[in-house]
Amino acid sequence: MTEEAVRQITPYFPRKSDKFIQYGTAGFRTKGSDLPHVICRMGLLAVLRSKLKKACIGVMITASHNPEDDNGVKLVDPLGEMLEISWEKLATNIANVSDDKLSEVLSSIIEQEKIDMAVPATVICARDTRPSSVSLSEALQRGIQALNGECIDFGLLTTPQLHYMVRCKNTNGAYGKCTENGYNAKLAVSFVKLQNPVTDKGKYTSELTVDCANGVGANKVKELIKFLGDSLTVNVCNDGSTGKLNYMCGADYVKVNQCSPNGINLTPGMKCASYDGDADRIVYFFMGADNKFHLMDGDRIATLVAGYLKNLVKETGLTLNLGLVQTAYANGSSTKYITDKLQVPVACAATGVKHLHAMAVGFDIGVYFEANGHGTVIFSDTAEAKIREAGKNESLTEAQRKAAETLCTSIDLINQTVGDAISDMLLVEVILCKQGYDMQAWFECYSDLPNRQLKVKVKDRTVIKTTADETQATSPDGLQSAIDELVKKYNSARSFVRPSGTEDIVRVYAEADTQEAADSLANEVCKVVYDIAGGIGERP
Repeated sequence: MTEEAVRQITPYFPRKSDKFIQYGTAGFRTKGSDLPHVICRMGLLAVLRSKLKKACIGVMITASHNPEDDNGVKLVDPLGEMLEISWEKLATNIANVSDDKLSEVLSSIIEQEKIDMAVPATVICARDTRPSSVSLSEALQRGIQALNGECIDFGLLTTPQLHYMVRCKNTNGAYGKCTENGYNAKLAVSFVKLQNPVTDKGKYTSELTVDCANGVGANKVKELIKFLGDSLTVNVCNDGSTGKLNYMCGADYVKVNQCSPNGINLTPGMKCASYDGDADRIVYFFMGADNKFHLMDGDRIATLVAGYLKNLVKETGLTLNLGLVQTAYANGSSTKYITDKLQVPVACAATGVKHLHAMAVGFDIGVYFEANGHGTVIFSDTAEAKIREAGKNESLTEAQRKAAETLCTSIDLINQTVGDAISDMLLVEVILCKQGYDMQAWFECYSDLPNRQLKVKVKDRTVIKTTADETQATSPDGLQSAIDELVKKYNSARSFVRPSGTEDIVRVYAEADTQEAADSLANEVCKVVYDIAGGIGERP
């Protein structure tokens, strides 16, 4: 069977170069022109995974916040979660093996995983708006069909919508209807139910301007708006009608450059948000009365959400273990605020959503956000059952039941499968409304420590090794001690380095009590990395 499948695809999607490509946190990601054979082969792998799990598997074609000429692909497991880590190695092997060895590798996977090839396979696929995505989707479907898999093509979706569809399909509608209208209706009904009863909205205003990075999120949020009535006014900017995908716009641009994107004329007090290219990240931003730009990133969103959920859990009277997962990139002030003020346990995971997600499932209610704005909340089956039962428990007080009902509706508003810019946006708006916050009030919850992120080009990024949470470098020898000595020179300072997952650069993060100090520390650490880790090009 594998030999015949390979004969069907290799004439049309041959491996044309020896360029090595690795499946990472975000799947495969590189120039779109390098991907036809890779994505076709991922169709084969998705069919094998579906047969093994006896469930529907998802495949998303996107390169998220990368430039428009890039593209990528990632597989989604049955409950909408990231592909199992052990299968990332299989994906990498299949993508890089020569055409004449492909059948042999496929057969070895079938034997190793004990896959029953008689089991039917179903693969849900979707794509973003990149020019290369249409032809790559065709390559994917050819791969699926070559192993007699059924392909359900949703066309254009955001990445979180694809994750949602996979979970809905595999839970027979228990999570929601496996359609775009089902997704929109579930979120909109929950949002209206949570927001409309609020009588005293304080300084909150229900108007929001959204930068959609000229990506797929633009049309999808426009569709959602139709379900919201007058409960939220969303002004969509950078909708792809004129601008280029992710060029001088989008969540990554706003986060890294600490400025408003092109296409938005920012005025004091104006509430704004930015999605990334596939709408799985969101950051908020505004201009204060001081005419300064203020970023409300994933750390800010995480603290807002954790505080909201903790109060609701307390009001129900239930005993549930609520925790928040961050990465080393989380601002030190946010971590201090969460632990000291909110008194919510904080865990630190390695960079990458799959690492945060894996750690978050250890809590009854796990909130996780990367500073870049990618995050969500996971409720354990036990916690969700307790909350839903409490909402109907006549032995509880009316206030306890009401809090439980609010928690139930909040669960329905949250896309638990993955970070979702649209779902997260609605959740933030609900919380701001209930708190009576405008952007300034939200911003004043705590003050971020000034920080700077830089990168250093190196000959081989693999020489950099770190601890599991990436806060300490374990090699090369002398690197961490040199960083420690530099940090001692500044107040309230910390710095860490980590190798990029996709290119030969080392990422440097530094924070301190002033922006000048953070910039200086970051530059000094860059020089140390260049000298010790084998920098190339001009020394920082």
